[in-house]
Amino acid sequence: MRKEQKAVIIDQIVETLQAYSCFYLVETNGLNAEKTSALRRACAKADVKMYAVKNTLLQKALERIEGDYSELYGSLKGATTLMCANAGNAPAKLIKDFVKKGDTLPALKAAYVEETVYVGADQLDALCAIKSKNELIADVVALLQSPAKNVVSALTSGGSKLHGILETLSKKEG
Repeated sequence: MRKEQKAVIIDQIVETLQAYSCFYLVETNGLNAEKTSALRRACAKADVKMYAVKNTLLQKALERIEGDYSELYGSLKGATTLMCANAGNAPAKLIKDFVKKGDTLPALKAAYVEETVYVGADQLDALCAIKSKNELIADVVALLQSPAKNVVSALTSGGSKLHGILETLSKKEG
């Protein structure tokens, strides 16, 4: 591959990485064609983009992007597949689903999620537990609505109780 071609590919990788909020480095070498196709279909359903990349070109792309990605460089060995997503836990859940089916691959090498680096396959459960931005917003909204619902509920139930008590007292007196 000529130097000009490598520069174009590095630029494409940089654009891809900047378009997504998180990315995973995954080992998929050894998956047969059927399982690779199944993984690609699962990625498409989960809005995860999957790319096969050369380690040296990916490292050069990471060096161009603002931030420190040096912790990931040790994971750039062997065949690497790049999984990019905007939901931090989506690729982790995909990988976990495949592993549950008895496959050893895809295997997590490393991930960059929410400005944090995770290295090693043992980090998969922690990555699955990360909530997406929308899930966190929903939790905050639910927490904010809870006290208001309690006040409204107390006022409406208290009003009917008070009405019942007054009605009972008026019948006793009359």
